[in-house]
Amino acid sequence: MNYNPNDKDSIIQYARLLTGQTLRDACNKEILEHNYKGKGNFGQVLEKFYFEYEPNNESEPDFAFAGIELKSSPLKQLQNLEYRAKERLVLNIINYIDLINQDFETSGFYRKNACLLLVFYLHDSNLDIIDYIIKIVDEWSFTETDLAVIKKDWEFIRDKVRAGKAHELSEGDTFYLGACTKGQNSNSTRQQPNSQILAMQRAFSFKQSYVNHIIASIANESIGIYGKLILSAERAQAQTIEEIVIEKFAPYLGNTINQIIDKTNISLNPTAKSFYANLTNAILGIELDKKIEEFDKAEIIVRTVRLKENNLPCEDISFPTFKFEKIIKEEWIDSDFKDVLDHKFLFIFYQYEAKQLILKKAKFWNMPFEDIQEAENVWNETKRIVQSGNIVNKVISNRRFTNFPNKSFNAVAHVRPHAKNALDTYTLPVKDELTGTTEYTKHCFWLNSSYVRDEIYLKS
Repeated sequence: MNYNPNDKDSIIQYARLLTGQTLRDACNKEILEHNYKGKGNFGQVLEKFYFEYEPNNESEPDFAFAGIELKSSPLKQLQNLEYRAKERLVLNIINYIDLINQDFETSGFYRKNACLLLVFYLHDSNLDIIDYIIKIVDEWSFTETDLAVIKKDWEFIRDKVRAGKAHELSEGDTFYLGACTKGQNSNSTRQQPNSQILAMQRAFSFKQSYVNHIIASIANESIGIYGKLILSAERAQAQTIEEIVIEKFAPYLGNTINQIIDKTNISLNPTAKSFYANLTNAILGIELDKKIEEFDKAEIIVRTVRLKENNLPCEDISFPTFKFEKIIKEEWIDSDFKDVLDHKFLFIFYQYEAKQLILKKAKFWNMPFEDIQEAENVWNETKRIVQSGNIVNKVISNRRFTNFPNKSFNAVAHVRPHAKNALDTYTLPVKDELTGTTEYTKHCFWLNSSYVRDEIYLKS
């Protein structure tokens, strides 16, 4: 070997030689004869032909004597030439049976991932994996503050598995450390303790936005888009992000928007698109027009909802539009819609009283397992309709009525247009049978306003 696998400094120095190179450049010719397949094949080739050890799924770190785990992950390059994580960073597979008897400090997760050697490469679908350029290589360990958050995330996952609910795990359950699905399809399941229900195979993972912060810390980049931190190391050990945020909202509950502005001593333009985001920043003590770092790391989606006097939201909750050509190629487990539903949300509710908006509630929420199943039914029906070319049900006075699931389909979600106008379209993979059109107005999935009222706002 060209390095000492038992010496941390030797391993890291040898790894850094990869920066700016490809695996073809850095390894011997045997690399051309590899037959590693699947999504993790870059990492397997890296282990086998550069670091010269056999890829494995051992519970100990790859370099056990040095206490270092090797992880590789793809980058994407933005138009401004900056690098961002292409995906979450998948760590070790969760062994549900072993997990429930572990404590964090002595857990297989912490033992394996306390010190990571990270190799980030620029993904290019037009290239062979051995020709990907390696851009960033360095060691990384948890900061004290992040470790406190991740410990609580890990404990939440463990406790849910202990309760026999491994099949109900969602990445929206936690903040920085997720339990992502790990397998080729929905049949990739395993047994869990305290339940006869098979659970999807999952792995511990860092959320994609959290990986971006790791990249920035390694590159010593200062990210100026964030305001001051909500968390300190001491506070993160005593409270969760959720508890701290809800605590900050408490003094303003029952106040009108103008009263909140007066109390926080800020000046805001009520017609600005960023008005509610800045009002939230003011309540949390974050500088205006700055992003909230902890929310960004945790990929928290903040939604401000205005309620009528009868508690019904003024509008349904929309999600990004979906492309008809893409949805028919997706499976539910990897779909864009499921991905967004697997996030954690912060809902901030304002209610009209005597024509004034009153702050009524701030609530963290992620969709329960049973409701995700209902959303899956909406997604499956939508995919079936697009595939069949049977989108338009009838046309009356030039108005097209579709077969997409409406609010009567189920209590959770529906599909309807979300476009600038009728000319704002996406291409259809199958020509519409009734109208013959090959493109159609952009649509998206929506949460029903009654669902938001009953299952999010009114539920404690």
